Amino acid sequence: MKLPCRLALCSLMALGPYCAAHADGASAGAYPNRPIRMISPYEPGGGVDIMARMVAQNLTRELGVSVVVENRPGAGGVVGTQSLATAPADGYTLILDSPSPLVVAPYLMKKLNYDPQKDLEPVSLIADVPAVLLVKNDSAIHSVKDLLDLARKEPGKLTFSSSGLGGTAHLSAQLLKVLSGADMLHVPYKGTAPAIQAVMTGEVTMTFADMTAGLAFVKNRQLRAVAVTTPQRNPALPEVPTVAETVPGYASSVWYGVLAPKGTPRTVIDKLNREIVKFVHAPAVHKMLVDEGADPIGSTPEQFRDFIRSESQRWGDVIRKSGIQPQ
Repeated sequence: MKLPCRLALCSLMALGPYCAAHADGASAGAYPNRPIRMISPYEPGGGVDIMARMVAQNLTRELGVSVVVENRPGAGGVVGTQSLATAPADGYTLILDSPSPLVVAPYLMKKLNYDPQKDLEPVSLIADVPAVLLVKNDSAIHSVKDLLDLARKEPGKLTFSSSGLGGTAHLSAQLLKVLSGADMLHVPYKGTAPAIQAVMTGEVTMTFADMTAGLAFVKNRQLRAVAVTTPQRNPALPEVPTVAETVPGYASSVWYGVLAPKGTPRTVIDKLNREIVKFVHAPAVHKMLVDEGADPIGSTPEQFRDFIRSESQRWGDVIRKSGIQPQ
């Protein structure tokens, strides 16, 4: 099953006037003068892929060259991220990445062929997106309290799906286990789409899906939203409580950012950063992201670098406390 690309479809309709208005402003400078490859390190249809296609579409119009998305899934985003780390540092290979390969993989993989903080060049943090806890519409779980009560009553029976080890769904559930003591079984799938499908068919009890991918299923009444993972309620689902309202201190999200290979010229990084920040803060884009549950950011390269460092420390602590062993 392919996830409905609601966000991507909105970008095609809502952003057309914005992009057209700026298309003639593409630089005639030395960079870029040929197509750019934008790696999406996950299967098509998930939140990262949707965001990658939005950014690529608009960079294409702004820069005046084709920015082509290439899906390189595998190992929770590690395969695609590794391909970026070994690419030429010339600005013609970029990646739209997420926490799993950037801040989680170093703690979960015994052998990682890149160092996220040494081998990659941050360009801009685009947006921070909460996850939403989803269950079947006919599930007995209507709240986080219901979930925790069932977990205590029938230890090991509750199951949650994820897109793989170290992904948003996996870590969001692990954090819940660490803070609440709930006993839940992890069932990994090969991507966000099959992880959500597993909830719809009843193969698993629940999943944590990032809002970009999961919101359409709630709005279409295909799945029930039990809670969101940010400390405050989300404007896109204002009636849905937070996990933290039941489990104090709980906070989890997935974020999207663009990176280049280490050593990419600063002039190239700065040019890409300017275009991405302009895109994120364009009124139509900003509103669309907020409507979809995202927190638009558009950071500097330095802010993104510091953010990656702090997120690595935070999730490293969760992984150690959860007892997950490197593989």
